[in-house]
Amino acid sequence: MSNVKEQTASLIPASGDSPYKVGRKTVPLTNLNKVYWPVEGYTKGDMIRYYESVSKFILPYLKNRPLSLKRNPNGITEEGFYHKDAGENAPSWMKVENIYSDSSNKIIHYLVCNDLPSLVYIANLGCIEMNPWNSRVGKLDNPDYLVIDLDPSDENTFDQVIEAANVVHEIFEKNGADSYCKTSGASGLHIYIPMGAKYTYDQVKEFGHIIATMVVEQIPSFTTIERPLNKRKGRMYIDFLQNRQGQTLASAYSIRPKPGATVSTPLEWKEVKKGLHPSNFTIKNAISRFEKKGDLFDGILKKGIDLNRFLKALS
Repeated sequence: MSNVKEQTASLIPASGDSPYKVGRKTVPLTNLNKVYWPVEGYTKGDMIRYYESVSKFILPYLKNRPLSLKRNPNGITEEGFYHKDAGENAPSWMKVENIYSDSSNKIIHYLVCNDLPSLVYIANLGCIEMNPWNSRVGKLDNPDYLVIDLDPSDENTFDQVIEAANVVHEIFEKNGADSYCKTSGASGLHIYIPMGAKYTYDQVKEFGHIIATMVVEQIPSFTTIERPLNKRKGRMYIDFLQNRQGQTLASAYSIRPKPGATVSTPLEWKEVKKGLHPSNFTIKNAISRFEKKGDLFDGILKKGIDLNRFLKALS
């Protein structure tokens, strides 16, 4: 019997290896009883049922985006592995985007998740988390948003992460731009600023560099933009390099392969205060929150900021 409360009727079988059918699309399901979170007892089936339940929330952030697949086929007790190529076993109905990789000197066949059967197929591969590109098919060189990833060291408190997030928020708010915050589902926070696919990755990355530098100037005692671990000296890394083509972060509404089955959860800015912690949001309670609050993240896909106007306001 499932350990996670069912929110809606599920087409995922309670156990066994039964196919999942939506219309003419069929997804073979395997090892649904395998325990992925040993402490909580949550299974692979629980994980797939979660994605089925939140599909209306997560699919807009996956649609038409190449996915880097991070697979944990034996659950969270093993590190898992990344693979990018769809492989020969992907269903013929799944969308695949062929992208040439300079680093590997070959074409990579990325899966693209545009509907519920695709989401179920990817989850059944053991992908606990969903990792989409920042840009979409058709405009792969132009990200839809800027991401500031607040990556704390073991010496940082989460209250410091909250303080840094509010500094980022204040920079954008003072200059007339919206920003959107979500828990990473791990130890940090992610802040997104809509860019409207109007700028290149290089332009967005350099913009992120400016913002990250401003954050460090305001709170230098515990933040840094130094990427090498040995140069961070226990400070929180304000990561703007996630704004490079092919870099991925866990999507909003994605589960993370962490204790508690935490979920990367969109927040209202008034919630980004003392007492907040990523562990507050899990597959056991997140669905009811999403149904109550709706999609707090949809602004990241709307009209982006005017970068030149914003930079003039900053100066």
